Amino acid sequence: MKKTAGILIAIASILTGATETMAIEETQYTVVKKDENFEIRDYAPHIVAETLVVGSLEEAGSKAFKILFGYISGENRSRKKVEMTAPVSQQAEPEKIKMTAPVSQQRMEDKWAVSFMMPASYSLETLPEPQNPRVTLRRVSSRRMAAVRYSGSWSEKGYLKNKTKLESWINDNGFMIAGDPLWARYNAPFTPWFLRRNEILIPVAPDENQDSDQADIDTIEPSPRQAAGKVLPVTALLHSTVRIKIRFPVRSLTPSQAAGNALATAVQSIVMNNAR
Repeated sequence: MKKTAGILIAIASILTGATETMAIEETQYTVVKKDENFEIRDYAPHIVAETLVVGSLEEAGSKAFKILFGYISGENRSRKKVEMTAPVSQQAEPEKIKMTAPVSQQRMEDKWAVSFMMPASYSLETLPEPQNPRVTLRRVSSRRMAAVRYSGSWSEKGYLKNKTKLESWINDNGFMIAGDPLWARYNAPFTPWFLRRNEILIPVAPDENQDSDQADIDTIEPSPRQAAGKVLPVTALLHSTVRIKIRFPVRSLTPSQAAGNALATAVQSIVMNNAR
């Protein structure tokens, strides 16, 4: 009976730990589109600590984790200013950095780039300097990403299966892939596989028509002098302006094509009106 109770307590501790792990700081993003497990997200700029390792998809994560965890655990030189003390040889203490999520992994030619996101409270100027030359700090610009979320073990089979699903969803929904896939893991290694949050992220080109499918071009009506003539010369037509409402068809014409069509229609209308 006691043994059973001990096992239940251990399982409860693991599950509690998994829940707490998912509550740590994550990369900030805004969901633009959601379709079951698929999403289009706009990510804010952020900083990562990154290292390059050689090996299979599954081996690379383990190798890189030790290197990056060493950096956030104190294998660094703090950039914080230290008050003058004696002896002069005193150095700043190593600085510990809170763990964040996710741990990201991306193919870089024949290596894997694995990264930890840094807390938003830091900048490149304030983050402690890595002691290990294999750790680099870099700023990731804002970007739009397609994402698919799934649970399960950290296997290459699961990665490839969900990457294929996401690529198909991107194509079926009219988006354009703009970069290489990224594998994101949000939980500690001891988290049960069925509670893990894993994601595949693929950069996509921004949709210029996302916020609105219409645009107004405010202009000035033709002058009475110009309108008095039967036919306006081309130069007059070019200088004559009208209020044009342009409707951008979603994913059929580009904004420039739609504007060109609307302008041609407007010019034709001017010619016909002045020919009467």
